[in-house]
Amino acid sequence: MEVFKPEEEKEEEKKEEKPSPRGYGLSVTHDEIQRTLASGADTVYNLKLENTGEFDDTYRIKLDLIFSEEEEGILEWSISVTGVGKEVWDVTMTGMTEKEVSVPKGKTNPITVKVVAPRNPRYGSRSSIVFIVSSLGDPVVSETVTLLTAVRQSILAVKTSIGHERSVADMIASRAKRAETGIFSVLSPATLRGYVLVESINPDYLEQIVKGIRRARTVVKGETTFKEIDHFLTPKPLVSGVMEGDIVELVAGPFKGEKARVQHIDESKEEITVELFESMVPIPVTIRGDHVRVLEKEES
Repeated sequence: MEVFKPEEEKEEEKKEEKPSPRGYGLSVTHDEIQRTLASGADTVYNLKLENTGEFDDTYRIKLDLIFSEEEEGILEWSISVTGVGKEVWDVTMTGMTEKEVSVPKGKTNPITVKVVAPRNPRYGSRSSIVFIVSSLGDPVVSETVTLLTAVRQSILAVKTSIGHERSVADMIASRAKRAETGIFSVLSPATLRGYVLVESINPDYLEQIVKGIRRARTVVKGETTFKEIDHFLTPKPLVSGVMEGDIVELVAGPFKGEKARVQHIDESKEEITVELFESMVPIPVTIRGDHVRVLEKEES
């Protein structure tokens, strides 16, 4: 596998590129070469092969495929190349790892490498494609680029019966501990009705688990982003949504069921001071912020 060098070193190497003494040369430029994919997803790497020599030339392109140890040599990845010949070069299906392409002097030949991640990956599943280009005019002239792709876990939503989110989440978590399921975490926010969030690297296996759990409906197609669930991960203050002057109902404590008006809010302690309506003497009572339910806002 290629050792990735700092951009400064790459720029210095590029400046030193010169045609060989025999007048042959090449240059391979590319976009980002290290990426992560969700299970079954794909990505396309764009490369440009330029003939920098003084003559028309033919280049041999060789692909060395290196997969993670977990793959045990099984080609669960799909790799195809376009721009080398008239047809798509399906490396995975044909098993062919070498081809040749002719490029006139001063011209550039675009090449794309499409990589599709396995549908049933394991944690740490990854592939390295070592892209080796050499000149037939002068075999000493060559260049190597390594394309590194890894499978990452996704955040998936499991649809459940409303009111049974926690029991479904507990059952998924319990089954995930028994075997290597590719499930890393389960989240059941109190404010999210009808869904449970699961961090998994293998959606197909998650679907198998969900089928055997009561009150679990199905796995929603597509993944969820951290941006979409960020508000579930950051708890709101207990006094959130309560303002001085609001009319509230006490839902816990010795004064449960009583109505009161909010007199003061202590955000640092997450406490609220209220004055009970039915008290003979107006005595301030301090309670936790989550022990009240707002009935009427102060603006009304």
